Amino acid sequence: MGQLCWLPLLAPLLLLRPPGVQSAGPIRAFVVPHSHMDVGWVYTVQESMRAYAANVYTSVVEELARGQQRRFIAVEQEFFRLWWDGVASDQQKYQVRQLLEEGRLEFVIGGQVMHDEAVTHLDDQILQLTEGHGFLYETFGIRPQFSWHVDPFGASATTPTLFALAGFNAHLGSRIDYDLKAAMQEARGLQFVWRGSPSLSERQEIFTHIMDQYSYCTPSHIPFSNRSGFYWNGVAVFPKPPQDGVYPNMSEPVTPANINLYAELGVSVQYATLGDYFRALHALNVTWRVRDHHDFLPYSTEPFQAWTGFYTSRSSLKGLARRASALLYAGESMFTRYLWPAPRGHLDPTWALQQLQQLRWAVSEVQHHDAITGTESPKVRDMYATHLASGMLGMRKLMASIVLDELQPQAPMAASSDAGPAGHFASVYNPLAWTVTTIVTLTVGFPGVRVTDEAGHPVPSQIQNSTETPSAYDLLILTTIPGLSYRHYNIRPTAGAQEGTQEPAATVASTLQFGRRLRRRTSHAGRYLVPVANDCYIVLLDQDTNLMHSIWERQSNRTVRVTQEFLEYHVNGDVKQGPISDNYLFTPGKAAVPAWEAVEMEIVAGQLVTEIRQYFYRNMTAQNYTYAIRSRLTHVPQGHDGELLCHRIEQEYQAGPLELNREAVLRTSTNLNSQQVIYSDNNGYQMQRRPYVSYVNNSIARNYYPMVQSAFMEDGKSRLVLLSERAHGISSQGNGQVEVMLHRRLWNNFDWDLGYNLTLNDTSVVHPVLWLLLGSWSLTTALRQRSALALQHRPVVLFGDLAGTAPKLPGPQQQEAVTLPPNLHLQILSIPGWRYSSNHTEHSQNLRKGHRGEAQADLRRVLLRLYHLYEVGEDPVLSQPVTVNLEAVLQALGSVVAVEERSLTGTWDLSMLHRWSWRTGPGRHRGDTTSPSRPPGGPIITVHPKEIRTFFIHFQQQ
Repeated sequence: MGQLCWLPLLAPLLLLRPPGVQSAGPIRAFVVPHSHMDVGWVYTVQESMRAYAANVYTSVVEELARGQQRRFIAVEQEFFRLWWDGVASDQQKYQVRQLLEEGRLEFVIGGQVMHDEAVTHLDDQILQLTEGHGFLYETFGIRPQFSWHVDPFGASATTPTLFALAGFNAHLGSRIDYDLKAAMQEARGLQFVWRGSPSLSERQEIFTHIMDQYSYCTPSHIPFSNRSGFYWNGVAVFPKPPQDGVYPNMSEPVTPANINLYAELGVSVQYATLGDYFRALHALNVTWRVRDHHDFLPYSTEPFQAWTGFYTSRSSLKGLARRASALLYAGESMFTRYLWPAPRGHLDPTWALQQLQQLRWAVSEVQHHDAITGTESPKVRDMYATHLASGMLGMRKLMASIVLDELQPQAPMAASSDAGPAGHFASVYNPLAWTVTTIVTLTVGFPGVRVTDEAGHPVPSQIQNSTETPSAYDLLILTTIPGLSYRHYNIRPTAGAQEGTQEPAATVASTLQFGRRLRRRTSHAGRYLVPVANDCYIVLLDQDTNLMHSIWERQSNRTVRVTQEFLEYHVNGDVKQGPISDNYLFTPGKAAVPAWEAVEMEIVAGQLVTEIRQYFYRNMTAQNYTYAIRSRLTHVPQGHDGELLCHRIEQEYQAGPLELNREAVLRTSTNLNSQQVIYSDNNGYQMQRRPYVSYVNNSIARNYYPMVQSAFMEDGKSRLVLLSERAHGISSQGNGQVEVMLHRRLWNNFDWDLGYNLTLNDTSVVHPVLWLLLGSWSLTTALRQRSALALQHRPVVLFGDLAGTAPKLPGPQQQEAVTLPPNLHLQILSIPGWRYSSNHTEHSQNLRKGHRGEAQADLRRVLLRLYHLYEVGEDPVLSQPVTVNLEAVLQALGSVVAVEERSLTGTWDLSMLHRWSWRTGPGRHRGDTTSPSRPPGGPIITVHPKEIRTFFIHFQQQ
């Protein structure tokens, strides 16, 4: 499988000789000892802490104290924080502070983890950086200035923007495609200024260094010995580290006696921090080439080693992580709205902050490049899932407490009885800062219901047999909710409800069933088409095949052929027979083949929603289906703004359990002349054009790309958009085709995989969701971003049983809404609860006096982050800069008395942040700031395309 380095203590060699600079003296080489604790794919946090982290940090502090020339950089705060809070003695804490003061210990990146770049969402990247930076600033008053991303499997073009906004001066990466790295190394082009955003360009650029082909790993042509490079190898020992500090398989240390084995050719070697290296490089003041907004994905290490399998590995964990993130997002603003302008109940803020922090940390840790990627062992996956589930449970308890305080008097809860509850109440919260019209689905135990709102008025609703729970019913409710606001509903059973019951009871859907159709019966396809329509689309279904046939889109008045089916790649599991697929790698031997032989279909038609349910069987006699598609079109009643709701086809899939060594894809084939080009997103932030490239080997896998949130293909007239609630691998293997990998189940006999239980024998059934948008370029451009957020942040429903009479519900306008323009997204509204002063001088003085932060969490400081959704020139209206008055936008929370603009993670006053500038051509000189000039802080702000702006908001105390 090639070189995989996961070692806890590393020291790469960085040479100071940039292109175009002739050195008269010896070349300076910087050895940067560091630890990023990359053992999380094998061991749980607790095991890693016992086996590695406690010993590493304890011994590092001890060894650094023994020599002034010694240096060390620390990367991930999750392990350091655990060591600091639970292991470090007062003496060791004093030594750490001294080492930081002297610059011999340096924190780089400073996030909770070293996050993956391919399958993580920008929101979660920001979260984990913010949590780590908050800890470092609160504890030490320091703010990391350099990033160290040596392990993620490929590099996203979002990364330079993210790290520039965080205040970093330079960035170091490593893992890019082996062919590209070789070419760049040959051209001495591994260092450059990266302008990751086409809209922000040089305003948020960052100097980037890519490690050479050896990275921090053993050169493959050198026998594994003391010449294995500047790192220290070792295998974990449980339950305690060896007393002499010597681990099995441990490399010999570098000493004056053997230094000649590592440096020759007149190289001057010194221990250094990453900052030492970049400061020396910056001082040269040479001119660097510029790299544009293209990413470094996918990542391959050899001809048959395309690291594109992890885009889909452990799909269930990917889905759980995104649901947890969405719940946290809603909980943050819900708690902020609860406290401001004044608390409306008896909730303990300290307990509330504990629930928020627990989920923040759980969501942060799963962004690790061996976590959400699905490249960890099963026991580590279970640890992540447990942490996420526990955090989500605490968050739902917090939300329930807030809602019960909102309901005056409290809704009477049903006592346990054989008769069951008298009904239900549902509180629905919209976490987006726009008015949202959507359908929420609840499961109830009675076939006839009456749904009323806060004023007692009937609400449009529909009831049908549940697809998940036998003998239960799905209740679909149409709701319109202002931004950051609630709607409350009473749900009561109706006596003797029969099919066809009209308002005020929920309408009952009817079902039309179609028997199984064989895949081979295609000669008469298209003769009998069944239409399913709403006000935006007509979906035509082929009665001869039970497959989708085409979609007519109203605005463009165009019909596009669209067919969907499931296929499987059959992959090899025997290393003796050739290349294998595993958690990381996707290595198909040949093209995918259909995974079904027969399809059954039913259409469930209602006044609000029509569902198309297609069940795919492996053969005509199979008792159970392996795959399913449930498609939903919504009929928006008059009087409701349903533009987003009407213009999407919601699809939920079922895939699994798979047979062994199968990789399942959903292929959508159209008559769009796409030229085999697709577009997929970097981290939900920006799109990348992905033309199909033919390679000598492994073309299928090397043309797979990550889709975190959206993708599309198009021709000159129409565009088909896919929106996703979790990450997937995506590819176009033919003109007009797009395929999404949904699930993987693999086993192989590679010793390394077997030794660490990394064979991905995943027997689960997954239920991913995609929304489809079809229309003109202008229509889909206007709707794609907001629709993606509507999927990512669906309303949160809190559902309870009623006993006796219905509670008096608060009116829909009792709490004033928070509303932003349609091109501006509320990325966060939160009370972080940090204990440090926003004034850096004051905070530094407090730390020097031994005051490690305030005694109480600061509940008065509200973190606000706004994000412009559109690129320059993407839309004639929505791509314009947008000016908002924060006093007006936030008036529902109280009177704004102060607005402080901050760096991305909040630790810098933006007016005090002066990042390094790197010479890229005439007119740009070293030392020039790359931060845009801003007027003094005030409530009226302008946000330009793709900008992300962060603020501390202070409100008038009530």
